[in-house]
Amino acid sequence: MRLCSIASGSSGNCIYVGTGATHILVDVGISGKRTEQGLNTLGLTCRDLDGIFITHEHMDHISGLGVIARKYQVPIYATKGTIAAIKKAGTVGPIDDSLFQTINAEEKLIVKDMTLNPMTISHDAAEPVAYRISYGRKKIAVITDLGNYNDYTVECLKGMDALLLEANHDVNMLQVGPYPYYLKQRILGNRGHLSNELSGRLLSRLLHDKMQAVVLGHLSKENNLPELAYETVRLEITMADNEYKAADFPITVAKRSEVSQVVHIA
Repeated sequence: MRLCSIASGSSGNCIYVGTGATHILVDVGISGKRTEQGLNTLGLTCRDLDGIFITHEHMDHISGLGVIARKYQVPIYATKGTIAAIKKAGTVGPIDDSLFQTINAEEKLIVKDMTLNPMTISHDAAEPVAYRISYGRKKIAVITDLGNYNDYTVECLKGMDALLLEANHDVNMLQVGPYPYYLKQRILGNRGHLSNELSGRLLSRLLHDKMQAVVLGHLSKENNLPELAYETVRLEITMADNEYKAADFPITVAKRSEVSQVVHIA
């Protein structure tokens, strides 16, 4: 099972997950051309895709959706609220209704040899979800765009072999940065984005002996730095009240505009 960030950040998100037989994207918030180029580095093309799983309707998650859907007729999986919001916005152009497949949080679905289980997240979108994906006994989760987390979040993410987890902003950089007040409040709110500190605290509750990889994603270009996200999350893990230290686990930061290192789940 492979996990690879083709792009991850406030300007566009596209995550590949695949097995030998099945290939999906979680979001396609970059151009169709960049998506195709990213897949090419993995030895794939858009024609190999078995589905695109959308977390929510914001443009940094769907900007390339219309082009790829129209050209390759790839099924699009999303919640009822997200599908309605995509259609209403009209920003990705016309998409054949038959390509949309409605999903519901906590209802598993199977795509060939892969099982996907959406989970509810707290974000200022119509009906957002994150995705837990399994292949046999191997389990990963792609979870970004959450303003906060709770016991439900923790329970949903226990036992994962790998995580792609949001570390969106440094609180101080955001507070003193150029964003207008209303936008700062939105990002800091319960339906905004996870800070580096909160990302580290959530991760500290999810670590276990068999965790193989952690990828930090969806970093803000204006309000974060890869090195800062990495070090802050590591510090939170080391300071947490558990038996683990940050050095016990491979932690990387997804690249904003380039394909990141492929994570192979053994």
